[in-house]
Amino acid sequence: MRNKILALCITAVFLPALANAAVTDKVIEKQRSELAANSQGKGFGPQSPRDIDTLQGTNKRLFSLAPASTKMNLCNIHIHKNAEHKGGEFTQYAGNGDGHGYQSGYEYSGKLTPQELSPFQHKVGTSKHDSLSSGDTIEAHYVYSTAQVEPGATLGACLSDANNNPQLRVETQVYVLVNDTKAMNFVELTKLGMINGFHQAVNIPNNTGTPIQYAGSTTGPSYNEVSSPFQVSWSVRPQVMKVDISSVDVWLKDNDFDEDHAHGVRNLVINPALLSNNQ
Repeated sequence: MRNKILALCITAVFLPALANAAVTDKVIEKQRSELAANSQGKGFGPQSPRDIDTLQGTNKRLFSLAPASTKMNLCNIHIHKNAEHKGGEFTQYAGNGDGHGYQSGYEYSGKLTPQELSPFQHKVGTSKHDSLSSGDTIEAHYVYSTAQVEPGATLGACLSDANNNPQLRVETQVYVLVNDTKAMNFVELTKLGMINGFHQAVNIPNNTGTPIQYAGSTTGPSYNEVSSPFQVSWSVRPQVMKVDISSVDVWLKDNDFDEDHAHGVRNLVINPALLSNNQ
């Protein structure tokens, strides 16, 4: 019995470390190999996320880019812990993570002050997978649809009974969380309103560099080994904005999208056959 208790204690001590242990490169390589094999010859269009500093690819599936977001309805806002895309000011690889989209992706490659990095009073957006802390990077996806829809939970809010095949656009901004109430307020950055008859996120940053636009897909770790069938026009801002972590805490506790944590990330797509050529 004593040995059994000792074993349980040792397991309890090491479980957190095991849960956060990163998988080997071979796991990620296998996922990429499965993605290529499951996509070859199937007719899938270009995929996301990608390196926005190198817009080269050989995928031949073409689709018309979606209209400007001002001519579409905002249907969803959600966040991922760490940037799914790579480039601009988010090029520092967070590591392979757990192989299921957590503790991976790309981080802000700039410098923060000790004050900005000081611990917040509690963890933010805690889930069974992860939580957010000062210094963490998030990628916010403001999703737009040509369907006649209203803002709501999940990407299902972007579809309607009358239009199950709308054009989709994702306005993307990468933020870094800082413990500074003078930084930008995430509640304000996700404020909703009606403009010219369209649902809009009225305060998406317009001072973080010219957005990189390309043809891609929906993202998320569920597509690490299979291609996404959804066609998405992406608009990714290359510069990172500092946002007050306390405001992210407030937003995660009360928003129109039932979001209470940051989602995992999809592996960066590097296979040229799965990338559009925007050169």
